Amino acid sequence: MTLNEYEKFVESVAKPMQEQEVPSHILDMLHCVVGITGEAGELADAVKKHVFYSQQLDSANVQEELGDLMFYIQHFCNTIGLPLEYIISLNVEKLKRRYPNGYTDANAKLRLDKND
Repeated sequence: MTLNEYEKFVESVAKPMQEQEVPSHILDMLHCVVGITGEAGELADAVKKHVFYSQQLDSANVQEELGDLMFYIQHFCNTIGLPLEYIISLNVEKLKRRYPNGYTDANAKLRLDKND
């Protein structure tokens, strides 16, 4: 599935928010942010159980939570009218500026991307 196809798929299955006193696009953004937070917590719980309680990593659950996160991220991008590919390209450019020769602790502290 391409990113364009995924964008359309997410749009077809995302819960539409009803118009109330708050515009629906605001409710959509809130829905996405709360969804991202919840799914990130579920992913963190799966990793916590593996790292701190010596349980086998539940790979199927990790995959499910990552997919749920991607759903909410794509839905947020749809809501604000920004393609996911554009957001990814912005992040890549930022990280290239921050880590011009690959990751180093020193560059993580310097945050070279903030000195433009």
